[in-house]
Amino acid sequence: MDGYDLIIIGAGPIGMACGIEAKKAGLSYLIIEKGCLVNSLYNYPMNMTFFSTSERLEIGEVPFISHNPKPTRVEALEYYRRVCDHWQLNINLYEEVKSAKLSTMGSFAIATDKGKYSARAVVLALGFYNLPYLLNVPGEDLPKVKHYYDEPHPYFRQKVAVIGAANSAVDVALETWRKGAEVTMIVREPQLSDRVKYWVKPDIENRISEGSIKAYFNSTITSISETHIELQTPEGNKKLKNDFVLAMTGYQPSFDFMKSLGVDFVSDKNCTPVYNPQTMETNVSSLYLAGVVCGGLQTNKWFIENSREHAKLIVKDLVG
Repeated sequence: MDGYDLIIIGAGPIGMACGIEAKKAGLSYLIIEKGCLVNSLYNYPMNMTFFSTSERLEIGEVPFISHNPKPTRVEALEYYRRVCDHWQLNINLYEEVKSAKLSTMGSFAIATDKGKYSARAVVLALGFYNLPYLLNVPGEDLPKVKHYYDEPHPYFRQKVAVIGAANSAVDVALETWRKGAEVTMIVREPQLSDRVKYWVKPDIENRISEGSIKAYFNSTITSISETHIELQTPEGNKKLKNDFVLAMTGYQPSFDFMKSLGVDFVSDKNCTPVYNPQTMETNVSSLYLAGVVCGGLQTNKWFIENSREHAKLIVKDLVG
């Protein structure tokens, strides 16, 4: 069993930042990631543009040079690969953590699908992009239903239902429509989210107003078949011909895994985990949180740009 001062679960930008700070402090560390490097960013839509500017995405004092005011997904993947190589980070990719337990000796025992490790401290930099919110309706398991969107080409001349009211749903609806899809938006709320990017909102509102994109508000899907979807709307039940359902309903952190480690949660609707904001340590000794996972269901609270400092707080506490 390999032993470390620190094991970091998750190789997103914040997990990498934790590894960089650990290396700078002379700690032995290992980053374990079940997918590829910055796996969540890799699974973003191919043509995605970040909301943040490039300097706000920087980690490890490595400059992020973008050709655009706001960097693209491709530029971000290139940047974080370069950061990893620059710092020679110790990362095990495509290795899934199956369990992590605090022993009576005060160290953590971590078991993965490829090995076993021990560490005196653990950081959970889990992100939130791995567990989509399900529709929980008949037919959701059909191949035509997608909870992740990649590019618009497959939906050319197809009848596409986009579910959701926030940025992801709006971006998908506009992009697929512009590439030749017949798009219908299904929105559970009475209107689009206030968080929709200000430069995009007029575009989607105009497309809906002119009828280019059909939208059903205060509506939900009740069932999905190979050829149709059924909706519950304020005007009654409707049955629409359909080829694809793109469910942009959002994602959630791995709460079950956190609970298995003994992490407590604030008794609120947002499932906010308990941690010390000065050190990022949870109620479990030497178990830390970093990044978006700190916000529970408020996945729009923490971003790369405002959670990069978590890494410094954690390592400062460990060394101190």
